[in-house]
Amino acid sequence: MAPGKKSFRGKRSNQHVERNYAERLQDLRVQSSDESSGSTDSEDEGVEATFAVSMWDLNHCDPKKCSGRKLSRHNLIKNLKLGQKFQGLVLSPVGTQCVSPNDKEVIEKYGLAVIDCSWAKIDETPFGRMKSPHPRLLPFLVAANPINYGKPYQLSCVEALAAAMFITGHRKEAKFYLSKFSWGHSFIELNNEALDMYASCTDSKSVIEAQTKYLESAENDKDTRKMWPSSDSESESDSDK
Repeated sequence: MAPGKKSFRGKRSNQHVERNYAERLQDLRVQSSDESSGSTDSEDEGVEATFAVSMWDLNHCDPKKCSGRKLSRHNLIKNLKLGQKFQGLVLSPVGTQCVSPNDKEVIEKYGLAVIDCSWAKIDETPFGRMKSPHPRLLPFLVAANPINYGKPYQLSCVEALAAAMFITGHRKEAKFYLSKFSWGHSFIELNNEALDMYASCTDSKSVIEAQTKYLESAENDKDTRKMWPSSDSESESDSDK
């Protein structure tokens, strides 16, 4: 799951996106069909992270569709146990600050972790047993994974991790993790403008200000064509990764 959905205004402006988003979504949808078992053929696959990458897996998701489980099978992520404290940065809905370039040193020194759970089961998720001194939210981003393609905030585990890496200056590491998925490159392509804006900020406050500016810009350049699934369909795949 991707943290960030809970705390920022503008999250319901699902149709307020930059004018060329419709074309980009249509073009990339062809490339983001069912995930293949292999990685992308791109030569630019980035570099493996030298810092710790971890997750708490709450077993809410279909193992065959869970990006966190796939990273685990590739030995690219470490599984944490409930009750085990993580000293690094944790992407969590209980965060009070947004991930920002200021967090670069924390990630390099202590690592990055994500909580693999479902928004549909958020009320029963024991966040108190997944503690970190650095819980963080993510700003507005759009999913590229086949389950929640095109939906704001509905990021898979690998997308959430890659977003945090990208924003904190670890772009090559973000590409490396996304390269393990046939649709991974689409995440950066869809969110390139927003990610660049966030990565050029300094702290949490400036990232939130950049998010507001980005959403306001999209509002002013409103595209009236329907681009997001209706609210009735959004809940159908909330638990998938």
